[in-house]
Amino acid sequence: MKYSYLGRSGLKVSKLCLGTMNFGVDTDEQEAFRIMDAALDAGINFFDTANIYGWGTNSGRTEEIIGRWFAQGGGRREKVVLATKVYGDMHDENDGPNRDGGLSAYKIRRHLESSLRRLQTDHIELYQMHHVDRNVSWDELWEAFQVPVYQGKIGYVGSSNFAGRDLVKAQYEAKARHLLGLISEQHKYSLLCRLPELEVLPAAEELGIGVIAWSPLDGGLLGGNALRPAEGSRRANNPERVSRHRPQLEAFAALCEEIGESEANVALAWTLVHPAMTAPIIGPRTLKQFEQSLRVVDIQFDADILKRLDVIFPGPGGDAPRAYAW
Repeated sequence: MKYSYLGRSGLKVSKLCLGTMNFGVDTDEQEAFRIMDAALDAGINFFDTANIYGWGTNSGRTEEIIGRWFAQGGGRREKVVLATKVYGDMHDENDGPNRDGGLSAYKIRRHLESSLRRLQTDHIELYQMHHVDRNVSWDELWEAFQVPVYQGKIGYVGSSNFAGRDLVKAQYEAKARHLLGLISEQHKYSLLCRLPELEVLPAAEELGIGVIAWSPLDGGLLGGNALRPAEGSRRANNPERVSRHRPQLEAFAALCEEIGESEANVALAWTLVHPAMTAPIIGPRTLKQFEQSLRVVDIQFDADILKRLDVIFPGPGGDAPRAYAW
């Protein structure tokens, strides 16, 4: 497995991030255990979750599964760079009027303690704001995060779904307080979602923030099953989306066949071309899906392939190939 620093921190993480959003939903606990064990065996040390995974009234279930996996011992917890998130509604009556999504110091403290309990650990390497909350000042936010940093309960702070201006503001306010600030931003980025190239990725690169791509297969649309649904597979894309993107998907499938790689692996590997990118999140439902994704870090694209991908999936600067000037 290949590794890179997470932003400007000294933390090295694998160039594939294991996403756990399916654990306890479409993936039962024993299969989740097998996937996590296989990830460690493959050298993947970067695991991402969120307190709301499990979803709805089952929010927290995914963290509980990871906690029970850690509890098996064998160095599992020690080998993992663990990332989780705070913001969402945990359906906890005790949160009262603060149950809705937000990032108050009150909520951060309560939900961090709950995540630590579910995960059966005393610390989290990367604690991420799942969304921006513009009702909360950075005075409150940086104080709320620095207390558990000083206590050793979290190592670093990250963000998710922040706009470029939010990243700039966060780092400006952190610098004014002589703090490290954000080391990562988790953002939707894929061949079909290249808007982050306009502001978020350049801002992250300049500020030394490592980007983690979520939904790099665009909800499965880039994974191959949209055009060739396998028997018994889950098809996350509605027919309208498949129909709208069919010419692109067919051209993409032909290119992948020509170079001898699966659509899913090409789509994942492409995200790593941008210099701001640390890792795409893979969200396997099965051990087989996980094993098929391991080749991603070894795929290399020459300039011609990148230009052809640009033609199929134009960037936000227009229809002309961008030629990867970054």
